[in-house]
Amino acid sequence: MQRNHSLDALRGLAILAMVLSSSIAFGILPGWMYHAQTPPPGHVFNPDIPGITWVDLVFPFFLFSMGAAIPLALHKKEQAGVGFGTILFAAARRYILLVFFALFTVHARTNMMTGEPSPIYYLLSISAFVLLFFQLYQPAGGRYQKLFTVIRICAFAAAALMMYLLPFKDGNGFSLYRSDVIIIVLGNMAFFGTIIWWFTRHHGWMRLVLLLFIMAILVGGKGAGSWNEDVLQWSPVPWMYKFYYLKYLFIILPGTIAGDWLLQYGKLQPAGTEVPVNPPTGQIALLSFCLIVTNVILLFGRHLVLNLILTTGLCWLVYGCLRRQKQQQPLLGHFFQAGTGLLVLGLFLEAWEGGIKKDPSTFSYYLVTGGLAFFMLIALYGFQYTRAGTRIVYYLGLNGRNPMVAYVTGNLLLLPLLKWTGAMSIYLTMQQQVLTGFMSGVIFTGLVSLITVWFTRRGWYWKT
Repeated sequence: MQRNHSLDALRGLAILAMVLSSSIAFGILPGWMYHAQTPPPGHVFNPDIPGITWVDLVFPFFLFSMGAAIPLALHKKEQAGVGFGTILFAAARRYILLVFFALFTVHARTNMMTGEPSPIYYLLSISAFVLLFFQLYQPAGGRYQKLFTVIRICAFAAAALMMYLLPFKDGNGFSLYRSDVIIIVLGNMAFFGTIIWWFTRHHGWMRLVLLLFIMAILVGGKGAGSWNEDVLQWSPVPWMYKFYYLKYLFIILPGTIAGDWLLQYGKLQPAGTEVPVNPPTGQIALLSFCLIVTNVILLFGRHLVLNLILTTGLCWLVYGCLRRQKQQQPLLGHFFQAGTGLLVLGLFLEAWEGGIKKDPSTFSYYLVTGGLAFFMLIALYGFQYTRAGTRIVYYLGLNGRNPMVAYVTGNLLLLPLLKWTGAMSIYLTMQQQVLTGFMSGVIFTGLVSLITVWFTRRGWYWKT
């Protein structure tokens, strides 16, 4: 796949923010440090609370980056003239692997195996991490291909045997309905996003038309007894597919359009290279980031009119900087137009469905977060053209190139090691106070990041 460093950085930022949000102290930090609909101290889900926090941007940003990577990954295959059958096989293979990943990584967690952890269970979780390495690692250049094929088959067999034999803490054994729903959704989006992009690769506008029909089914499905409801409820394999998951195409498909523009206008930059300082680009990056922060703060605080006014003003400032920026203006200009359109439309729809919410997710949530994802990509693209920013974007990109490692390192490697060595008591003690409760998450996320970067620098990529 052709690499775009700012896109890798967006993926890396999303995956590290995901780890951070799940590792900070529970219940004692301010409400904006958690999902808006599960506020502290009890974190009881309340679907009537509108608003978003930075935590609610994590998953959409990752989805957006996944969508943008689809054209970059399939571009060479398209040029090689491969048929739809090859694309369908690759998409289905990835879908199945992600579903297996979702099942295995949940069943392999220590707290899922037993209610009374002991060293043998810590070792089993760490062994699961090792098995994932051999399932998903592919040596560069096809070296030792036959040997690794045999090892990969054995690793999958060992994982399946592990899930089959363990009774788990509920005593009911393995269950297809016990899985990581985030990865299940990603699997659905990877499959359907790939198929849709392939058929509309020369007509991006068709993706937007398709979204209108999906919206019609989702809205119409609320009517009892309608055929729309039948479509929403039907599933041949409910543990891995639900039409409801397709709502996230509202984020994935705009991401694929961003990927099309990266192919058309983007100049791919060698990772880690220094670039000349370009003040207008730095200003664009800073303003774009301020736009994201403004929307998160004011939507969470429910200052809707003020947010709309400030958003409009910041968009005009970004536009003014873009007019002075000639080198990257075509690409960033397209990002700006799409991001502004989605964001403003989402803000206009904010009052519908009881206000913007991640769960249950609203159409304003898809549009606003999709628009903010465009602006975050602009920000990262701009930061890489500054002396300090290029190193930050490069480091985030190292994490973003190996997201599956980052996703499971905490649960399957670090936590078992912390519990096994007794260091978990220090971690839990830190989580009793506000400041140290936040810092414990930062340290945990930093360790996950360092391990991920270590894998990436050695070319140990986990791929589906």
